[in-house]
Amino acid sequence: MKPFLLLGTRAENYAADAEYRSFLRFGGLAEGDLRRVRLEAEPLPELDLADYSGIFLGGSPFNSSDPEEEKSDVQVRVERELGGLLDRVVEEDYPFFGACYGVGTLGRHQGAVIDSTYAEPVGAVEVTLTGDGAADPLLAGLPSSFAAYVGHKEACAALPGSAVLLASSATCPVQMFRVGANVYATQFHPELDVEALVGRIRTYRHAGYFPPEEADAYIERARALVVDRPATILRTFVTRYARG
Repeated sequence: MKPFLLLGTRAENYAADAEYRSFLRFGGLAEGDLRRVRLEAEPLPELDLADYSGIFLGGSPFNSSDPEEEKSDVQVRVERELGGLLDRVVEEDYPFFGACYGVGTLGRHQGAVIDSTYAEPVGAVEVTLTGDGAADPLLAGLPSSFAAYVGHKEACAALPGSAVLLASSATCPVQMFRVGANVYATQFHPELDVEALVGRIRTYRHAGYFPPEEADAYIERARALVVDRPATILRTFVTRYARG
Protein backbone atom coordinates (compact mmCIF):
# COMPACT_ATOMS: atom_id res chain seq x y z
CA MET A 1 0.00 0.00 0.00
CA LYS A 2 1.18 3.50 -0.75
CA PRO A 3 1.52 5.42 2.53
CA PHE A 4 -0.70 8.23 3.69
CA LEU A 5 0.84 11.57 4.64
CA LEU A 6 0.12 13.47 7.87
CA LEU A 7 0.86 17.18 7.89
CA GLY A 8 1.22 18.60 11.40
CA THR A 9 1.83 22.06 12.78
CA ARG A 10 2.09 21.49 16.54
CA ALA A 11 5.37 22.76 18.03
CA GLU A 12 4.92 20.80 21.27
CA ASN A 13 6.54 17.38 20.85
CA TYR A 14 4.06 15.65 23.15
CA ALA A 15 1.06 16.98 21.25
CA ALA A 16 2.63 16.31 17.84
CA ASP A 17 3.56 12.73 18.71
CA ALA A 18 0.20 12.04 20.34
CA GLU A 19 -1.59 13.32 17.25
CA TYR A 20 0.49 11.04 15.04
CA ARG A 21 -0.29 8.04 17.25
CA SER A 22 -3.99 8.88 17.14
CA PHE A 23 -4.07 8.93 13.34
CA LEU A 24 -2.18 5.63 13.30
CA ARG A 25 -4.56 4.01 15.76
CA PHE A 26 -7.87 5.15 14.37
CA GLY A 27 -6.76 4.91 10.76
CA GLY A 28 -5.68 1.31 11.38
CA LEU A 29 -2.24 2.15 10.04
CA ALA A 30 1.26 0.87 10.80
CA GLU A 31 4.02 3.46 11.18
CA GLY A 32 5.35 2.67 7.72
CA ASP A 33 1.92 3.45 6.29
CA LEU A 34 1.76 7.00 7.67
CA ARG A 35 4.57 9.41 6.98
CA ARG A 36 4.50 12.82 8.57
CA VAL A 37 5.91 16.27 8.03
CA ARG A 38 5.94 18.77 10.90
CA LEU A 39 5.42 21.98 9.02
CA GLU A 40 6.14 24.17 12.02
CA ALA A 41 9.69 22.77 12.03
CA GLU A 42 10.52 22.40 8.34
CA PRO A 43 9.25 23.59 4.96
CA LEU A 44 6.89 21.38 3.05
CA PRO A 45 9.06 19.25 0.75
CA GLU A 46 8.29 18.81 -2.91
CA LEU A 47 5.55 16.20 -3.05
CA ASP A 48 4.59 13.82 -5.80
CA LEU A 49 0.98 13.10 -4.91
CA ALA A 50 1.18 9.84 -6.85
CA ASP A 51 3.51 8.51 -4.12
CA TYR A 52 0.74 8.64 -1.51
CA SER A 53 -2.73 7.23 -0.95
CA GLY A 54 -4.00 10.45 0.57
CA ILE A 55 -3.25 13.35 2.90
CA PHE A 56 -4.29 14.07 6.48
CA LEU A 57 -3.97 17.55 7.98
CA GLY A 58 -3.98 17.59 11.76
CA GLY A 59 -5.21 20.28 14.11
CA SER A 60 -3.21 23.39 14.89
CA PRO A 61 -2.65 26.23 17.32
CA PHE A 62 -2.71 28.49 14.24
CA ASN A 63 -5.89 30.36 13.34
CA SER A 64 -6.42 31.15 9.68
CA SER A 65 -8.55 34.17 10.54
CA ASP A 66 -5.92 35.93 12.67
CA PRO A 67 -4.96 39.38 11.33
CA GLU A 68 -2.05 38.98 8.93
CA GLU A 69 0.14 41.39 10.89
CA GLU A 70 -0.23 39.22 14.00
CA LYS A 71 0.83 35.96 12.34
CA SER A 72 4.33 34.66 12.94
CA ASP A 73 6.71 34.10 10.06
CA VAL A 74 6.23 30.35 10.56
CA GLN A 75 2.45 30.60 10.32
CA VAL A 76 2.68 32.74 7.19
CA ARG A 77 5.00 30.18 5.57
CA VAL A 78 2.80 27.24 6.58
CA GLU A 79 -0.31 28.90 5.20
CA ARG A 80 1.45 29.73 1.94
CA GLU A 81 2.68 26.16 1.53
CA LEU A 82 -0.69 24.64 2.40
CA GLY A 83 -2.38 27.00 -0.03
CA GLY A 84 -0.11 25.83 -2.83
CA LEU A 85 -0.73 22.21 -1.91
CA LEU A 86 -4.49 22.74 -1.82
CA ASP A 87 -4.34 24.24 -5.30
CA ARG A 88 -3.19 20.81 -6.50
CA VAL A 89 -5.41 18.78 -4.17
CA VAL A 90 -8.60 20.54 -5.23
CA GLU A 91 -7.69 20.59 -8.92
CA GLU A 92 -6.98 16.85 -8.91
CA ASP A 93 -9.78 16.04 -6.45
CA TYR A 94 -7.09 14.22 -4.50
CA PRO A 95 -7.99 12.38 -1.25
CA PHE A 96 -7.55 14.89 1.58
CA PHE A 97 -8.88 14.99 5.13
CA GLY A 98 -8.32 17.99 7.40
CA ALA A 99 -9.33 17.80 11.06
CA CYS A 100 -10.28 21.12 12.72
CA TYR A 101 -7.51 23.21 11.12
CA GLY A 102 -8.73 21.69 7.88
CA VAL A 103 -11.87 23.83 8.04
CA GLY A 104 -9.82 27.00 8.34
CA THR A 105 -7.30 26.12 5.64
CA LEU A 106 -9.55 24.43 3.09
CA GLY A 107 -12.40 26.83 3.82
CA ARG A 108 -10.21 29.88 3.38
CA HIS A 109 -8.71 28.41 0.21
CA GLN A 110 -12.19 28.04 -1.25
CA GLY A 111 -13.40 31.49 -0.19
CA ALA A 112 -15.36 30.61 2.94
CA VAL A 113 -15.90 33.11 5.74
CA ILE A 114 -13.67 31.95 8.61
CA ASP A 115 -14.00 33.89 11.86
CA SER A 116 -14.66 33.54 15.59
CA THR A 117 -18.47 33.64 15.38
CA TYR A 118 -18.92 29.92 16.04
CA ALA A 119 -15.95 29.14 18.26
CA GLU A 120 -16.65 26.25 20.64
CA PRO A 121 -15.09 25.47 24.03
CA VAL A 122 -13.24 22.23 24.62
CA GLY A 123 -15.67 19.37 25.12
CA ALA A 124 -18.20 17.33 23.19
CA VAL A 125 -21.13 18.45 21.04
CA GLU A 126 -23.88 16.61 19.22
CA VAL A 127 -23.12 16.57 15.50
CA THR A 128 -25.97 15.98 13.05
CA LEU A 129 -25.56 14.78 9.48
CA THR A 130 -27.22 16.65 6.64
CA GLY A 131 -28.94 14.76 3.84
CA ASP A 132 -25.74 15.00 1.80
CA GLY A 133 -23.78 13.78 4.81
CA ALA A 134 -26.00 10.74 5.28
CA ALA A 135 -25.41 9.86 1.62
CA ASP A 136 -21.65 10.42 1.70
CA PRO A 137 -19.60 7.19 1.56
CA LEU A 138 -17.09 8.50 4.11
CA LEU A 139 -19.86 8.68 6.72
CA ALA A 140 -21.45 5.34 5.92
CA GLY A 141 -22.54 3.46 9.03
CA LEU A 142 -22.70 6.51 11.27
CA PRO A 143 -25.98 7.40 12.97
CA SER A 144 -27.75 10.59 11.95
CA SER A 145 -26.32 12.30 15.04
CA PHE A 146 -23.39 11.48 17.29
CA ALA A 147 -21.15 13.07 19.92
CA ALA A 148 -17.80 14.48 18.82
CA TYR A 149 -14.95 16.36 20.49
CA VAL A 150 -14.41 20.01 19.63
CA GLY A 151 -12.35 22.94 20.83
CA HIS A 152 -11.59 25.80 18.46
CA LYS A 153 -11.29 29.59 18.33
CA GLU A 154 -12.48 29.97 14.74
CA ALA A 155 -14.94 28.21 12.45
CA CYS A 156 -16.66 28.53 9.11
CA ALA A 157 -19.40 31.15 9.26
CA ALA A 158 -20.38 30.88 5.57
CA LEU A 159 -19.54 28.14 3.09
CA PRO A 160 -18.56 28.92 -0.49
CA GLY A 161 -20.55 27.52 -3.40
CA SER A 162 -17.88 24.91 -4.07
CA ALA A 163 -18.50 23.15 -0.74
CA VAL A 164 -21.15 20.62 0.26
CA LEU A 165 -22.25 20.75 3.90
CA LEU A 166 -22.14 17.29 5.47
CA ALA A 167 -22.62 17.87 9.19
CA SER A 168 -23.64 20.59 11.61
CA SER A 169 -24.22 21.24 15.31
CA ALA A 170 -26.36 23.63 17.32
CA THR A 171 -23.35 25.75 18.28
CA CYS A 172 -21.44 25.54 15.00
CA PRO A 173 -23.36 25.25 11.70
CA VAL A 174 -20.41 23.90 9.71
CA GLN A 175 -18.97 20.79 11.36
CA MET A 176 -17.98 19.01 8.15
CA PHE A 177 -17.91 19.77 4.45
CA ARG A 178 -16.63 18.32 1.19
CA VAL A 179 -15.17 19.90 -1.92
CA GLY A 180 -15.42 17.80 -5.06
CA ALA A 181 -15.76 14.09 -4.33
CA ASN A 182 -12.66 13.44 -2.23
CA VAL A 183 -11.57 16.56 -0.33
CA TYR A 184 -12.91 16.74 3.24
CA ALA A 185 -12.67 18.90 6.34
CA THR A 186 -14.16 18.51 9.80
CA GLN A 187 -14.41 21.07 12.58
CA PHE A 188 -14.63 18.27 15.15
CA HIS A 189 -11.72 15.96 15.97
CA PRO A 190 -12.30 12.37 14.81
CA GLU A 191 -8.75 11.46 15.85
CA LEU A 192 -9.34 12.05 19.57
CA ASP A 193 -10.34 9.67 22.32
CA VAL A 194 -10.74 10.81 25.91
CA GLU A 195 -7.10 10.32 26.92
CA ALA A 196 -5.90 12.21 23.85
CA LEU A 197 -8.32 15.03 24.66
CA VAL A 198 -7.05 15.15 28.25
CA GLY A 199 -3.51 15.38 26.89
CA ARG A 200 -4.53 18.31 24.69
CA ILE A 201 -6.16 20.08 27.63
CA ARG A 202 -2.98 19.76 29.66
CA THR A 203 -0.73 20.80 26.80
CA TYR A 204 -2.76 23.85 25.78
CA ARG A 205 -4.06 25.01 29.16
CA HIS A 206 -2.36 28.39 28.65
CA ALA A 207 -3.24 28.76 24.96
CA GLY A 208 -6.49 30.67 25.43
CA TYR A 209 -8.99 27.88 24.79
CA PHE A 210 -10.26 28.10 28.38
CA PRO A 211 -9.21 29.76 31.67
CA PRO A 212 -6.07 27.84 32.73
CA GLU A 213 -7.27 27.51 36.32
CA GLU A 214 -10.26 25.52 35.00
CA ALA A 215 -8.18 22.84 33.29
CA ASP A 216 -8.90 20.21 35.93
CA ALA A 217 -12.64 20.85 35.62
CA TYR A 218 -12.42 20.45 31.83
CA ILE A 219 -10.56 17.17 32.31
CA GLU A 220 -13.18 15.92 34.76
CA ARG A 221 -15.98 16.73 32.33
CA ALA A 222 -14.08 15.10 29.48
CA ARG A 223 -13.71 11.85 31.39
CA ALA A 224 -17.48 11.73 31.92
CA LEU A 225 -18.20 11.86 28.18
CA VAL A 226 -18.77 8.94 25.82
CA VAL A 227 -17.46 9.74 22.33
CA ASP A 228 -16.82 6.66 20.23
CA ARG A 229 -18.27 7.16 16.75
CA PRO A 230 -16.24 9.85 14.89
CA ALA A 231 -13.03 7.80 14.83
CA THR A 232 -14.61 5.39 12.35
CA ILE A 233 -14.39 8.17 9.75
CA LEU A 234 -10.60 7.87 9.70
CA ARG A 235 -10.70 4.11 9.19
CA THR A 236 -13.23 4.55 6.39
CA PHE A 237 -11.02 7.18 4.75
CA VAL A 238 -8.04 4.81 4.83
CA THR A 239 -10.08 1.86 3.56
CA ARG A 240 -11.63 3.91 0.79
CA TYR A 241 -8.43 5.50 -0.52
CA ALA A 242 -5.63 3.04 0.20
CA ARG A 243 -4.01 2.15 -3.11
CA GLY A 244 -0.93 0.65 -4.68
